[in-house]
Amino acid sequence: MSEHYYTRRPGAAHDETSFHATLRGMAFRFVTDAGVFSRDRVDFGSLLLMEAMEIGPADTVLDLGCGYGPIGMVAARLAPQGFIYMVEINERAAELARRNLAANGIANAEVRVGDGLAPVAGIAFDTILTNPPIRAGKATVYRLLEEAWAALKPGGSLWVVVQNKQGAPSMKQKLQELFGAVEDVDRKAGYRVLRAQRRV
Repeated sequence: MSEHYYTRRPGAAHDETSFHATLRGMAFRFVTDAGVFSRDRVDFGSLLLMEAMEIGPADTVLDLGCGYGPIGMVAARLAPQGFIYMVEINERAAELARRNLAANGIANAEVRVGDGLAPVAGIAFDTILTNPPIRAGKATVYRLLEEAWAALKPGGSLWVVVQNKQGAPSMKQKLQELFGAVEDVDRKAGYRVLRAQRRV
């Protein structure tokens, strides 16, 4: 079994590549590498999340599990007066995200390495975005959801994309336990985008 990408130091030999993508009508260039999630293209779940997510122009945003950076980079362009924190446990992916921010001229974002929300402890967020690391296991994913709830400002929203076959119904139930109401924002090709708003 090959290692999954939710690991601090991937063992795969480096094999860098790059591609261009238009996301929310904006052009980006990404450098990626072996040992990171969806290295050849922006994955469908992330695309669906980016199309659905609502970001205020001055929001403080967290991209939780940012990979090489596409979700956080789109958020940064949508929040020109805001700031985006991008957290990633995979050191190789985090370094790629830093390079991609610089290459795309994005200054209102930074990448921090670590597990869950530990790297951004003490910061309160208007919006948290995540395409969660399902292969890391339900315990890890649910812990991330709990940490996200605790880090949101009252009225802040957590946006999650998940495949039905990878546990969307149970994830929605977990979000309902944490947040109360959970909204299905979009469904397409077996994926769902869920939005949960913190009330208090």
